[in-house]
Amino acid sequence: MTDFAGWDMPLRYGSERDEHVAVRTRAGLFDLSHMGELTVTGPQAADLLDYALVGNIGSVKPGRARYTMICQEDGGILDDLIVYRLADLGPSSPKAGEEGAYMVVANASNAQVVLDALRARQAGFDAAVRDDRDAYALLAVQGPESAGILEQLTDADLDGLKYYAGLPGTVAGVEALIARTGYTGEDGFELFVRPEDAVALWEALTEAGKDAGLVPCGLSCRDTLRLEAGMPLYGNELSTSLTPFDAGLGRVVKFEKPGNEGRFVGRDALAAAAERAEQNPPRKLVGLIAEGRRVPRAGYPVVDAEGTAIGTVTSGAPSPTLGKPIAMAYVDAAYAEPGTKGVAVDIRGKHEPYEVVALPFYKREK
Repeated sequence: MTDFAGWDMPLRYGSERDEHVAVRTRAGLFDLSHMGELTVTGPQAADLLDYALVGNIGSVKPGRARYTMICQEDGGILDDLIVYRLADLGPSSPKAGEEGAYMVVANASNAQVVLDALRARQAGFDAAVRDDRDAYALLAVQGPESAGILEQLTDADLDGLKYYAGLPGTVAGVEALIARTGYTGEDGFELFVRPEDAVALWEALTEAGKDAGLVPCGLSCRDTLRLEAGMPLYGNELSTSLTPFDAGLGRVVKFEKPGNEGRFVGRDALAAAAERAEQNPPRKLVGLIAEGRRVPRAGYPVVDAEGTAIGTVTSGAPSPTLGKPIAMAYVDAAYAEPGTKGVAVDIRGKHEPYEVVALPFYKREK
């Protein structure tokens, strides 16, 4: 167990490698109740979110979700988020029956920062921001067998549930918002439920997944899974010193929004960052695959053939799927082309050779 943003979290239940492989080949069960759920309601809820966030939230249809970010005025990333439009989902989804209801899911370590920023930006909008972190527990089933496991416990239309969408339903007799998003690179489902229902649901999922090889999974394998899938982690690949364009995620920034006359926090700084990224980016986020066995860690320098620093590792770990150490790193743009050789990571004074590759390292078959 370890402290994680004030939560007591399991690093692993058994072997982190076995848990990783289970998610890639069968299914894993995660307790993600540390994530921060914030509800935005009111006639101008969409307008507030369009102003406060970089995405075009007003275009999200009922029952759908969107990956987005909240930035500072200077374009620095405060957090990356998933926003669900809950309006019209019906009363069986907790809190979903309210006018213009959206659920903003923030990282645990940034939930208070996001809450404070949304409330600071709501002036002038007919909308309310509510802290619902204590109103939800969140369990996730991830892996190729996840749909088959969940189908045993619900009559919800899982086949019709698209990626980045959610619908209300009952799972093992428990009312839930069933979402199909995920942070592992595999198909999977997130179940937002009342905290008092979490234990019974965990036990029901464990029993239903027994024959499919479902195992409980901790933070360690969640990190290696998302790293293989090239998914950024706040505090590693994302921070207030970086804009979405610096992180290679400029696609989430929407400059043309129908509401607010296109105004949103950080717009001018992000427009300048977009121009820099297109014309002369100083560094780019890349993947690195080791030629040897030594594992890089966040903060290790990336160097060229002469030993000159050209970047920094943001995340690194052994990849159970590839059988080699891998890393994400920000490197000088001249070294960012996939296939670039002569790049090394300084691991405790020794320069270990790595190859630059395109992200992600792993992509599941559809």
